[in-house]
Amino acid sequence: MWREDIRASVAHSRMLGAQGIIDAKDVAAIEAGLEEIAKEIEENQFEWKTEYEDVHMNIEARLIEKVGEAGKRLHTARSRNDQVATDIRLWTRQALGRVIEQSDRLIAVICARAAEEVDTLMPGYTHLQRAQPIRLALHLLAWCEMLERDRGRYHDTIVRLNECPLGAAALAGTSFPIDREATARELGFRQPTRNSIDAVSDRDFLLESLAALAIQAVHLSRMAEELVLWSTQEFGFVEMADRFATGSSIMPQKKNPDMAELIRGKAGRVIGDLVNLLVVMKGLPLAYNRDMQEDKFPIFDAFDTVEQSLAIMRGMVATLVFRRERMRKALDEGFIEATEIADWLTRRGVPFRESHQIVGKIVRFAMAQGKKLSDLSLDEFKEFSPLFDASIYEIMLPERVVELKQSLGGTAKEQVLALLSDFHSRLLDRGIQPEEVWRAERKQE
Repeated sequence: MWREDIRASVAHSRMLGAQGIIDAKDVAAIEAGLEEIAKEIEENQFEWKTEYEDVHMNIEARLIEKVGEAGKRLHTARSRNDQVATDIRLWTRQALGRVIEQSDRLIAVICARAAEEVDTLMPGYTHLQRAQPIRLALHLLAWCEMLERDRGRYHDTIVRLNECPLGAAALAGTSFPIDREATARELGFRQPTRNSIDAVSDRDFLLESLAALAIQAVHLSRMAEELVLWSTQEFGFVEMADRFATGSSIMPQKKNPDMAELIRGKAGRVIGDLVNLLVVMKGLPLAYNRDMQEDKFPIFDAFDTVEQSLAIMRGMVATLVFRRERMRKALDEGFIEATEIADWLTRRGVPFRESHQIVGKIVRFAMAQGKKLSDLSLDEFKEFSPLFDASIYEIMLPERVVELKQSLGGTAKEQVLALLSDFHSRLLDRGIQPEEVWRAERKQE
């Protein structure tokens, strides 16, 4: 957090100068010294010393070496308690901005792929059993909905964390005539924190961040699990690019979806980071306690892990080969037109629960005969209900079934295109062109 520490120190010194607490000469010396220190760190010329305990004391000690008495005045009207609380808020705010951007880029790639697959039909699943025909695009856009909620949680967290603790000092404020609004404005915060005790002891924003990261890690894990399943010989719906898969050490025929499996596995790590900090915080009395030093490890790890997972998932989705014929063929098995037959009867006056029972009997009959529903004769259908006529065969076609689902958010083409258009507009409003992001990912292949 050295960048954040230097930035906050510059803002603090300027405020001290503006309030007449230190003179302008000291402010200039402090700023120049901190600028030199930043350059040393960037060029890997800075010597970090363990005797100074942390980043804050290392930078302050080096500042005093450089500018003498002026450096000693920097810590006037602040404590390491409000200093670190400010630094970690600055760092987390920026990190949340990065995962929002990364989430948008993954949404962009998925939308670009979905636009190519609007007419690709596949089975939709419940309980991992074939359920009803859907468009592949609708399934992909369901991933986008998950990611959209993720970015919303990150944004909400930024809104709540965007208050500046600087000036709360150790826990009780300070007797110096500081201007907390000025430092808050300079550091881009909405306002100063309102309670000095809460300011130095609050880590809710880290817990919220970790919770949002854990939820997104779970979403990525679910997506990864589907890609693992779809890449099996049993499904055969997708083939992954070679850079996201590996071979077996002894079985030459295998292509293992290792990157998807690793994303799936990393979710446990991020969930562990959340639990880690929850346990650290659960028994702490107000105000600051040294236990809070343990907040850095889980927050840094969780952000790193999720950012890496987002980047890998983006590359995997961008380079997937969808096996459309295999998806379409899967619609011929599993009696997935059964619900539509029940709806057909219901539209002709049969109560749905009764329609459900009738079609259940038809399915059992077809299974016993070793037939698909579309193979049954009209006379066989009429044995179960006299309402059946030749039009029943038309609604058993998957292309017909998906078009009947015209309800908002359904799998009819009009509804899927509306979803795509909405996501496309959102991305454009954020300055992102889905096709450009997709092309950029494919160029790495």
